[in-house]
Amino acid sequence: MARLSTALLGAVCLATLSGQASAAPALSLDTMKNVTRELSSDAFEGRAPGSAGEEKTMALLQKEFSAAGLQPGNGDSWFQDVPLVQITAENVSNLTVSGGKENLSFAYGPDMVVGTYRVTPNIDVANSEVVFVGYGINAPEKGWNDYAGIDVKGKTVIILVNDPDYETEGLEGPFNGRAMTYYGRWTYKYEEAARQGAAAALIVHDTMPAAYGWNVVESSWSGPQHVADADNGHMDATKVNGWLQLEAARKILASAGQDLDTLTASAKRPGFKAVDLGLKASLSFDNDIEKQSSKNVVGILPGSKRPDEYVLYTAHWDHLGRCGADETGDDICNGAIDNATGTAALVALAQAHAAAGPAERTLVFLAVTAEESGLLGSESYAANPIFPLAQTVGGVNMDAFSMAGPAKDVIVIGKGKSELDAYLERALKEEGRVATTEPTPEKGYYYRSDHFSFAKRGVPMIYFEGGEDLVEGGHAAGRATAEDYTVHRYHGPKDEFNEDWDWRGTMADLKLYYRIGRELAGTSAWPNWVDGDEFRAIRDASRSAAD
Repeated sequence: MARLSTALLGAVCLATLSGQASAAPALSLDTMKNVTRELSSDAFEGRAPGSAGEEKTMALLQKEFSAAGLQPGNGDSWFQDVPLVQITAENVSNLTVSGGKENLSFAYGPDMVVGTYRVTPNIDVANSEVVFVGYGINAPEKGWNDYAGIDVKGKTVIILVNDPDYETEGLEGPFNGRAMTYYGRWTYKYEEAARQGAAAALIVHDTMPAAYGWNVVESSWSGPQHVADADNGHMDATKVNGWLQLEAARKILASAGQDLDTLTASAKRPGFKAVDLGLKASLSFDNDIEKQSSKNVVGILPGSKRPDEYVLYTAHWDHLGRCGADETGDDICNGAIDNATGTAALVALAQAHAAAGPAERTLVFLAVTAEESGLLGSESYAANPIFPLAQTVGGVNMDAFSMAGPAKDVIVIGKGKSELDAYLERALKEEGRVATTEPTPEKGYYYRSDHFSFAKRGVPMIYFEGGEDLVEGGHAAGRATAEDYTVHRYHGPKDEFNEDWDWRGTMADLKLYYRIGRELAGTSAWPNWVDGDEFRAIRDASRSAAD
């Protein structure tokens, strides 16, 4: 406890009245630095699930949560098992395309990346007919079906990334205009292709609508991949999921006498019909398969008055492990920003809440695994919750803190969706800051982090990022910093700890997370989604059953 008292030296003054933001105590910068530095060191090898880096992460978090004053959250255990299968594609052949103006061949890595969800030792797609299916969307409620009138069973489908109206300036349109819907996410596109019976689904990469460069695709999709363990071995999935470089896609369509830009323009309009390209695609690879049990880490601070009501803090501890080497030969994706910072925040917040004493409700600190593999750890918890979701009040998700310095704002992902916005507004008011809507809703961040696993089951979760309107340099400096991280560090070996980071903005944001969680845990209110939100009916039903 000496270490805890040193880290949180100073009086803690809390205001926990309903409707009033809770004053934040001294939050430990040393904890944030030390935990982030250690988790993102080369010794942790990028924290891939199932690796030696996971074992070190588990030991570190158990030690830190215990020292902070938390109790094990899963009975007597700090851990919740998350059954996974690690699949590593090996001996990947070139993707060959025949039957057009010329025979084409594309190399794994520079031209395309592929993998599979199927737990099987070999994948072979031979002479599969190729169909361009536009955005690959089947949305009956919107009267939109890119698969209408064509049978793609056993075929290879080429799919555009994002939604048809992502280039719209505003938020009005069949798919929410510039704001991505779930139909725009690559996860949905593979799921729908599988439902349609396709053998292979290849998404055309384009940096702007994808929101990241080819370097991110290549580093994220090469090497070991993880899927949730399933009784059927995911044999109902497509044989092949993957990405095509933009220029590779252009060549394929040109060989069929088609123009990618022309077809893309057509795919943006209602009534688009998929195009059989008259081509045949072939591809094969072997799979190294290893069944694993990864882990979520769960610590709690039991509530003093209503311990069976729960407030969540979530962050993912995992990253990519070893990935494509950079120009120096470094092949460890350390994940310092993404998401050693968020994991360190769980520890710092646990210290602060423990020092403040129990809140009325139970605070749950949940470090989840396999976020980078498709939110698998949070999905596993939400599908098999330790604490009932109907009794989970709500919470906050923390994923990648900004080191750009202090900002006048925070960027709320999904602003206006739930009543948790009011909690954030009260916390911001105490700090003289404001909440802004995300400037790039077309990137689909709402569907790309762990809050989504809970939101789609009705639990209100708030997720925000460091602001773009920097105290020093304003919006221009904020945009430049964000772009630099995305281009040069995100999902690459250069996302490493830097002793020269400016932590002022991170610590200011951490204070907001404390205030929101403390107020949620200190009231009897049950915040909901706003009327008309896609998750409102689910929450109403779960709360009605609980009452």
